Amino acid sequence: MAAQRAGQRKTSRYVVPVAVAGIAAATIGLVPALAASGDPDLPEITAQQLIEKIAASDTQTLSGTFKVSTDLGLPALDGLLGGLAGGTGGADSGSGEGSADPSAQLSKLVSGTHTLKIAVDGPERQKLTLLDGAEQYSLVHDGDEVWAYDSASNQVFHEKGAGAEKGVPAPDEELPASPKALADEVLKAAGDTTSITVDGTANVAGRDAYRLVVAPKQQGSTVESVTIAVDAATGTPLKFTLASTSGGKPVVDAGFTKVDFGRPAASEFAFTVPEGAKVTEGDEAGKGAPEALEKEFGKSPEELEKAFGDFGLGGGDANGPEIIGEGWTTIAAFDSGAPAPKTEDVPKEARGFMDALGDRVSGKFGSGTVFKTKIVNALMTDDGKVYVGAVTPQALVDAANSAK
Repeated sequence: MAAQRAGQRKTSRYVVPVAVAGIAAATIGLVPALAASGDPDLPEITAQQLIEKIAASDTQTLSGTFKVSTDLGLPALDGLLGGLAGGTGGADSGSGEGSADPSAQLSKLVSGTHTLKIAVDGPERQKLTLLDGAEQYSLVHDGDEVWAYDSASNQVFHEKGAGAEKGVPAPDEELPASPKALADEVLKAAGDTTSITVDGTANVAGRDAYRLVVAPKQQGSTVESVTIAVDAATGTPLKFTLASTSGGKPVVDAGFTKVDFGRPAASEFAFTVPEGAKVTEGDEAGKGAPEALEKEFGKSPEELEKAFGDFGLGGGDANGPEIIGEGWTTIAAFDSGAPAPKTEDVPKEARGFMDALGDRVSGKFGSGTVFKTKIVNALMTDDGKVYVGAVTPQALVDAANSAK
């Protein structure tokens, strides 16, 4: 059921712009360019050489402070996403059930500005601490165990035998973009839809770095550019900035303010359950999602699913989406299997949320609603067809018209 699946998604799936940038990078054409003069003064390097430097980087240990600012152009989502992800609505929801669940807590990164402390000692040990105000949220991966602690509610989340197969990624995988994943996407790139250049140098977290700029050549993309600050000594990406053609603040601006590549102390990854804390095991987390949905919208998950349909997530078109276009203007089209819900059938709270995001449009395809963010837009036609991409609303309308 769609509503229940929503309660199980992890934070990495919410941070849509980074995923879109990664997909778009799959068509990158490597355009050689010499680094411009700048401060610090570093040896000249081509874009190809800098990408190879990222690939050769084998950073296994580091610690530091990581700042993330995200501006999707969305209404405030913390309460809603926390409720859907963790089944609670967060520590302030009143129930408090499962508020230490990573999927609930880290959904906060989808909007606003947050400061995190991280420590990494190879693939088996990572720690992430979210510092928002006086309270802290810590997530620790040590071997086959994941521990999380929310100081505001004095609750603990625990997962034994944790790993990707259990649906609990390590803390470094929960970050908006891991350096290794980013390098992999760039290295897979090929094609002629993208310009990659080295645009001078920068100082990030006290480290000398090159600025690698990735930008679409195509018209119609909502991506203005992706800028990656790459550590000159280690090849480790230190900062990632995703800019939208709509201007304003970057969609994602994530990077280190302090970093040390030495091995963190073993004590960093030790976890002891605080006195009086309630411990929730991983297989118990998310059981409150149906109740949270009913509390949030005044309707049961079954009623919400009937009102909204499945939106093609895990259902609808059995053959998967149709891919229209290429590169940065790629659009995924699929049939949701259900017509768009009538206004009177949509819960009042959800209706306001949809109205804040959507604009009514029409064309040869008929009529529908475009749901907008600064980077990813989606057109849902009244007959249930869905078109999604990091493209302008007009590009979605054109795609729907061409399908007729």
